[in-house]
Amino acid sequence: MGILTSYRLRWQRKRWRLRALQKGRDLREVANRTKRIAPDDILLFCVFRNEDVRLPYFLSYYRRLGVNHFIMVDNDSQDEGAAYVLKQPDVSLWTTKGAYGDSRFGMDWLTYLQGKYAPGHWALTVDVDEFFVYPFCDTRPIRALADWLDASQVRSFGAMLLDMYPKGPVGSTNYKAGEDPFKTACWFDPGNYVISRNALLRNLWIQGGPRARAFFAGKPKQAPALNKIPFVKWRKPYTYVSSTHMMLPRGLNLVYDQQGGEKTSGILLHAKFLNTFVERASEEAERGEHYKGGKEYKTYAERHGADPDLWCEWSEQYINWRQLEILGLMSKGNWA
Repeated sequence: MGILTSYRLRWQRKRWRLRALQKGRDLREVANRTKRIAPDDILLFCVFRNEDVRLPYFLSYYRRLGVNHFIMVDNDSQDEGAAYVLKQPDVSLWTTKGAYGDSRFGMDWLTYLQGKYAPGHWALTVDVDEFFVYPFCDTRPIRALADWLDASQVRSFGAMLLDMYPKGPVGSTNYKAGEDPFKTACWFDPGNYVISRNALLRNLWIQGGPRARAFFAGKPKQAPALNKIPFVKWRKPYTYVSSTHMMLPRGLNLVYDQQGGEKTSGILLHAKFLNTFVERASEEAERGEHYKGGKEYKTYAERHGADPDLWCEWSEQYINWRQLEILGLMSKGNWA
């Protein structure tokens, strides 16, 4: 990397962090319980809006994995989600009426909070419809993964977003608060993924799956990115660049083996496609606060309406992480 490029990336990282300090002023502290955080605790960072149906299972799932404390931002919810979160003793809560799009889709708010509370901790950064799966997650807590990564001197851990969906129209599901969404949305695309490499930031760029197949068949390069770096041993200078798709310093993006082998990796099971999607897609298409003015949500409505049937003859029913490894979607690498 040339001197000019190195300088430009350092300046970009500082710019994102300065922006986060400014956007941190949008946040209003509701319940700051971070004094309860122990030095070795694993933290989770999340922004949510109108997610009272999803939050009970989300918190339960990550507590079972071994997350110790949740640092959450409520973006002007109109439902009971914030009230529910406020009652949880392992959650610290901030709220804001700020525009989601003007905060780099929530990343400025999280970068501000990560800079204050995450340094020295392993931190998960996920949406409320994303569920982290890693090798041996059925028998080993996330602390075991963090300890192994520390022993291996690895600072970041990659995962592919795997869209899950039901068999039949999405709107025909009947998801209720506290339920496991993958009892209904238990199908996924086992193939049709393409991978390229960002020459500047070195991150992988993955696209494909049911959204590419159903909504972006004629323009696959516009399909949503599926590459994520959700689990990081945080230091103050770190920042996400574009959602959790890539980071600076760019060495954090090397979550794959450059020599063609396999590094340990995971999956984020994506529970977007439940009956809640019907109303949410229409709302977000109108709000225009997501990437490119909510273009993705507008595409859903234009192509199939907000109630698609994503199942096809090649869909596969989810069993466990070992199935995903056999399919080549994740790897245990050399973690035995």
